[in-house]
Amino acid sequence: MAVELIIHVRPYETRVALVEKGAVTELHTERNSGQQLLRNIYRGRVVKVLPGMQAAFVDIGLDRTAFLYVSDVNRDSRSWPRNGAEGGDTEESVGEDHYPGRPFCRCPTCRIDEILHEGQDIMVQVSREPIGKKGARITTHVSLPGRHLVLLPTVDHIGVSRRIESIGEKERLKALMEEIRASKMGFIIRTVSEGTSREKLKAEADFLEKLWFNIQRRMEKLTRPGLLYEDLSISLRAVRDLFTREVDRLIIDSPEQYDRIMEFIDMFAPRLRYSVELYEGAEPIFDAFGIEVEISRALNKKVWLKSGGYIVIDHTEALTVVDVNTGSYVGARNLEETILKTNLEAVKEIAYQLKLRNIGGLIVIDVIDMERKTNREKVFLALKEALSGDKATCNVLPMSELGLIEMTRKRTSANLHALLTEPCLYCEGRGSLKSRRTVCYEIFRELERECAMLGPGGQAVIQVHPAVEAVLMEEEQDSLVDLERRLKRRVVIETGDDLHIENYQITF
Repeated sequence: MAVELIIHVRPYETRVALVEKGAVTELHTERNSGQQLLRNIYRGRVVKVLPGMQAAFVDIGLDRTAFLYVSDVNRDSRSWPRNGAEGGDTEESVGEDHYPGRPFCRCPTCRIDEILHEGQDIMVQVSREPIGKKGARITTHVSLPGRHLVLLPTVDHIGVSRRIESIGEKERLKALMEEIRASKMGFIIRTVSEGTSREKLKAEADFLEKLWFNIQRRMEKLTRPGLLYEDLSISLRAVRDLFTREVDRLIIDSPEQYDRIMEFIDMFAPRLRYSVELYEGAEPIFDAFGIEVEISRALNKKVWLKSGGYIVIDHTEALTVVDVNTGSYVGARNLEETILKTNLEAVKEIAYQLKLRNIGGLIVIDVIDMERKTNREKVFLALKEALSGDKATCNVLPMSELGLIEMTRKRTSANLHALLTEPCLYCEGRGSLKSRRTVCYEIFRELERECAMLGPGGQAVIQVHPAVEAVLMEEEQDSLVDLERRLKRRVVIETGDDLHIENYQITF
């Protein structure tokens, strides 16, 4: 079946879906209501250095300060321009030779307060967008992605994509870049570069180097924290990063964005122009291709497997937990075989769901316990194989004796669940509500407290949700009668349709 890139554009939101063999494998959303920060480059000013955490807070001109770890600081930071340095305000000129060829500070003995100080101005790039209450994470190791190449101005290195399998092609591309690059700046040769001519690589390398020098000039001119370079829109990023030889066609429903994409393709990949289509149907494009249904399913906690088993995906503040269950699958021969088949099917689905939902950070997978060590190894290897096609960096640890697999997946932006949902207004994010019987007993205790101060006599009117009223009048009728006898006060139950099921009102 065809591999398709579907782009749905509206003034308030742009969504991109990569569909492979009829299944949505990647989903990206960008909303115009919020600023997209990932890969943007800023002039930042260090506002606080934290030696105890080996990190610093940096003002980049946004509402919240960004977070910079010592491992993400360029070792040559001392040569960057400094405001408020000892001896008065100085503004060193940032020339073209200040950034190239400077490695990361990976030295375990290097301290953040030896490299940075408050008031220092530095160039930074957002490596992870703000998530929840956490600000953006930034790095001084700038990278500028193009269609075929990624420019690494602070590193003297040439790398080739691991997805290019031919050793001869890797060597050809690396040799070409050694000839092409005009300075000691580094390059990563992307997968789409396979078979690309020297002329195209040279043109793109020149373009990226010119872009970098323009960013440096803006850094010189800007005197306060602010934006130096903004990454492409999500539509053009999709063309740059996802529209490869494996994609048969790109379909977009916006004439304006269609024209911009065609301009971009004519510049960087003219052979792909005949694979781009403008969708003009009356039905929304995501509905026409069945993507809207897949998005709804991606918000469910429970995901059913073909065998009848299922997985449950739960998000916590610190990690994501995935639980595997046999469900209705009973197998055909023995228990160990049934469990093995369920686990093997589950880990493939888990790898797919992690990618689709953009789940990152720490992930713990609780597979069904298996007695045989060989079976546990099969499940572990099956998970690693399923994750091998994931573009995000994944690190998987062997299965523990408790049947748990711990792994990490690189997180650069909020996952689908965080992007499309918000904490429940009723349960306040707990994920559950108090039972109706629990609410009834809370009402009884509250009545006893109030009546202890007011004394006997009169009546108490209780307004409750209709569901709670049904329990009070049916299942807890005897308890109500006993309460009236002990309090020596008549209790009247009324319903309030506008009340939350956990809320109630007592009047005397």
